[in-house]
Amino acid sequence: MIEAEHPDVIINWQRYSTPRESILTEAQDQRPTQQRIRLRIAEEYHHEPVISRLISDYHLTVTITAALLGANARGDGWFDLLLQGTSAQLKNALIYLNELDLELWHEGTETDGW
Repeated sequence: MIEAEHPDVIINWQRYSTPRESILTEAQDQRPTQQRIRLRIAEEYHHEPVISRLISDYHLTVTITAALLGANARGDGWFDLLLQGTSAQLKNALIYLNELDLELWHEGTETDGW
């Protein structure tokens, strides 16, 4: 602790105990960003609200930029999606999609600041 004196005030300074990397990570996790992905939703998941959960559970803005569906929704569905949210929201949503074992491709980098 360092004490700095002013004629009328004594100020106590304490070192912040969280490492700088953690502070940056927390700030980066809250930064708006976007990620383009291509997603194959197998027929077995047609009754699951996969894309809807990206919005409701992970608070992302989802734009469907392209889609390929079979007649009467038979077979697999392919979706090109633009996901917008914070880095933390995107990371958690991608974990969710991976846990469903869906086929997923994404562009190499996130774009900050929309």
